[in-house]
Amino acid sequence: MSDLPRHVAIIMDGNGRWAQARELKRIEGHRAGADAVRRITTRARERGIESLTLFAFSTENWQRPKDEVRGLWGLLIDFLKSELTTLIKNQIGLRLIGDPGPIPALAQHQLNKVIKRTSGSTQMTLNLALNYGAKAELIHAFEQLKKNDQPIDEKNVERHLYTANQPPVDLLIRTGGEHRLSNFLLWQAAYAELYFVDTLWPDYSDADFDRALNDFRQRERRFGRTSAQLNNEVTP
Repeated sequence: MSDLPRHVAIIMDGNGRWAQARELKRIEGHRAGADAVRRITTRARERGIESLTLFAFSTENWQRPKDEVRGLWGLLIDFLKSELTTLIKNQIGLRLIGDPGPIPALAQHQLNKVIKRTSGSTQMTLNLALNYGAKAELIHAFEQLKKNDQPIDEKNVERHLYTANQPPVDLLIRTGGEHRLSNFLLWQAAYAELYFVDTLWPDYSDADFDRALNDFRQRERRFGRTSAQLNNEVTP
């Protein structure tokens, strides 16, 4: 059995389908999804999770309808403004993982403000993956190694990832019924336990999150070893 995960990552899938099932505009699904972000971030903090990474906007999401993309950045700004006090109170530090370049200026400004204001927080790190793609992240890391004439090894690569100085992903959750990683944290999740649920993200509850944590605790994490070795039944 495992302890609680130090780093949980979530692919928050199903906002659009949630809205369509209710004959609402897709942006209303994203608005309901923002409420789920508040709920699960609070629950992760209560359960003692060290790092929580949420896949909010991928490098491929720019292909969506322009009004939906514009609405998503507006929701992000509103979320950051409304949650700043709560983040500070609960000692949650915000970090951006992804390429900030294409992010609209107003959203970048609010992100930078919250990141700066929560930089001293020590209880939990909340990573928002925005304009994020794992392949692009790895290319960026390799380019930095080449630029600095550093050898390519695991430690040096990890120093140049967006999640530098954070633990690897222990548990990766995907809501919405799909069973794929979608170019998300491919390096960091190399040994993650994968947990897929049909629940659409706006409906994802504290109880759902707790079930994922409990499932994780039942798993045997061998990292290439045998069960006997883990149980000290044979000499490594």
